Amino acid sequence: MKNLLLALAICFALSGVALAVVNINTATKEELTSLKGVGAKRAQDIIEYRKKNGDFKSVDDLQKVPGVGPSLMKQIRSEVTVTGKTSIEKPAQKASKAKTAKPATKAEQKK
Repeated sequence: MKNLLLALAICFALSGVALAVVNINTATKEELTSLKGVGAKRAQDIIEYRKKNGDFKSVDDLQKVPGVGPSLMKQIRSEVTVTGKTSIEKPAQKASKAKTAKPATKAEQKK
């Protein structure tokens, strides 16, 4: 019984984790910068490479973009794809979720 409850608790905890998936063939600059390690310049480089050379055939083709090497690929590989829709949580949604999850301070509780 304890194992079942533990398994359910783990499943519940993992289901709350939002998985971001960015399609590198269709993503906007904003969507690309949502990836850890990808700033505005690198996102623009990805877009320019895509415009010049066409769609990426595989996620590994992203390494053909100047500045994208093995260490960055290791960080973002699970978050990028070449098919499907981009699915990311907007920064405003993240902030509002974080704000509502914050416990009230003692001063706020007295009000």
